[in-house]
Amino acid sequence: MISLDLPVIPEHVAIIMDGNGRWANQRGLPRTFGHNKGVEAVRETVKAAGEAGIKYLTLFAFSSENWSRPASEVEDLLGLLRRFIRRDLADLHRENIRIRIIGERQNLRGDILPLLLEAEETTRNNTAMTLVIAFNYGSRNEIARAVARIAEDVEAGRLKPAEVDADLISRHLDTADFPDPDLIIRTSGEERLSNFLLWQAAYSELVFLPCYWPDFGRQQLYEALRVFASRERRFGALSQMTTAVVG
Repeated sequence: MISLDLPVIPEHVAIIMDGNGRWANQRGLPRTFGHNKGVEAVRETVKAAGEAGIKYLTLFAFSSENWSRPASEVEDLLGLLRRFIRRDLADLHRENIRIRIIGERQNLRGDILPLLLEAEETTRNNTAMTLVIAFNYGSRNEIARAVARIAEDVEAGRLKPAEVDADLISRHLDTADFPDPDLIIRTSGEERLSNFLLWQAAYSELVFLPCYWPDFGRQQLYEALRVFASRERRFGALSQMTTAVVG
């Protein structure tokens, strides 16, 4: 067991799980091996996050841009999602973990949407931790959908243009029920958000790790939590050190 003794634990951690394919390529294996290994990393990370006291864990599972990948790889990813929900849902429910899904739900084919809805409904009263799965998710699409709903309310006279502000937009996003992420982690060494939680990340701390997602686990999560605990979050204000000097 890795000890974790930190002065502050983020309430909400979001992770861009990147590098499954490169992990497999590095080993001369098909990309599907990387995706399968990535599911194991998800299981360990969910467990470690709950034990650390994190209340919300958001995982970028499938972006709206992923549909452009080869059809065989898309089907492999969807198959992994199916197996994860069918195999792990009972365990997550037993651990009192609530599952929520964010992303575009319209036009999801086959059994995917019913499975996602089943996971949400089965766990909706759980309270230990909320596991947010970003599936068919793109932040620009999310914001556009929110703005469209607001525009409909304005057109129908239910809302005045002067009433549209940042708080109202936030309440129309997929994440309206969750706090903004305190910490966003990305694996694989890439240093960008890739259309993930762009609105919600306004004051998030960002930690970029060099490891590929299949190699991510408790140790890497706790490393990111230590980095987070070492930073001073100012939310646009002066730092305490600067205030002390000025004062």
